Amino acid sequence: MVQLIVGKKGKGKTKQLLDKVNSEIKEISGNIAYLDKSKKHMFELNNKVRLIDISQFMIESSNEFIGFVSGIISQDHDLQQVYFDSFLRIACLEDQDITPTLEKLEKLSKIFDVNFILSISLDETEIPAGWKDKIIVSL
Repeated sequence: MVQLIVGKKGKGKTKQLLDKVNSEIKEISGNIAYLDKSKKHMFELNNKVRLIDISQFMIESSNEFIGFVSGIISQDHDLQQVYFDSFLRIACLEDQDITPTLEKLEKLSKIFDVNFILSISLDETEIPAGWKDKIIVSL
């Protein structure tokens, strides 16, 4: 499943995401990955969470991003959740339609039984209509 934490920049989405990942690590039996644009939040994450600094991997398009996420899934059969901080930026989707990428993530989620939790710097009113039911936090 794909879940969204939405709100304009500076509203506290990252804090919500960090709180969620740190509470979930205690509840689930599988692995968790946290993708971010830097290592800035390394010390705020539980040490059982795999932090991936996506800026090191030269991703230049949303299709490359989906390929990267697919590679993470293929290497960890125990992966249960993936968190994306600054989703628009790390997925190369700033000022673009996010629907095709969300649809691909939804397909990956169903095929591999991995949940994706995304922090998106958009107001709830800017989220495509078909995805509003996926919003778990709106700031």
